[in-house]
Amino acid sequence: MSEPHVTLDPRGLDPTQRKLRGALEEQLTSALRAATDRVRAAYAGEPVEEVCRRLLDETRSGLHPDIAAGFDPDMNEFCRVAIAIVRNEQPHPN
Repeated sequence: MSEPHVTLDPRGLDPTQRKLRGALEEQLTSALRAATDRVRAAYAGEPVEEVCRRLLDETRSGLHPDIAAGFDPDMNEFCRVAIAIVRNEQPHPN
């Protein structure tokens, strides 16, 4: 598994968000990677669905509340990360 990364679709962003897209992607990616590390470290055999939910909760907890409230990720992508955690796959350096 490669390191998780958040990419925002500019079509779904307002002008201010488009202007801040790079910084938002960096902040979201950082929060997701930290959440992945925490969830992986605490993983104790939970099902994929629970791991996916924990990833989302942990990611949001690492964000400013305003950003967390507007963060609507592709849950299929979050679940791919959860599956990798369940399968105990280690990330590959980029």
